[in-house]
Formats: sequence, structure tokens, C-alpha cells
Amino acid sequence: MQMVNALKGVSSRRYGQSGFQKPYGKEALWSPSYFVSSVGGAPLEVLKQYIQNQLKPS
Repeated sequence: MQMVNALKGVSSRRYGQSGFQKPYGKEALWSPSYFVSSVGGAPLEVLKQYIQNQLKPS
């Protein structure tokens, strides 16, 4: 949990330092929840394709 919080904190600060605004109507960039899963040794290219083919939130 500490690692997730650290990643969210650093990425949020860098996002703001780059001049980007928080999503409209939101007080924070990230929600307090997170999801962790193992990939069981899948090849890196398979993971990249999986991530690139995810649907974008609307």
C-alpha cells in the first residue's frame, strides 16, 4: 500500500507541475482505491499489447 501511495503522490505532483489541471469537478487526480494483479511471467510484449488494447474511460 505504501508503494501505491508513493506512486500516486509522485505522479500527481508531476502532473500538476507540468501544468495539467485535475479532472473537472474532482478534488484529487487519483481515487483512493487501487488494484494489483500478478501476470504470472507473461512476456513483456504480451503485457504491452494488453495495456494498449484497453478501452479508454469516457
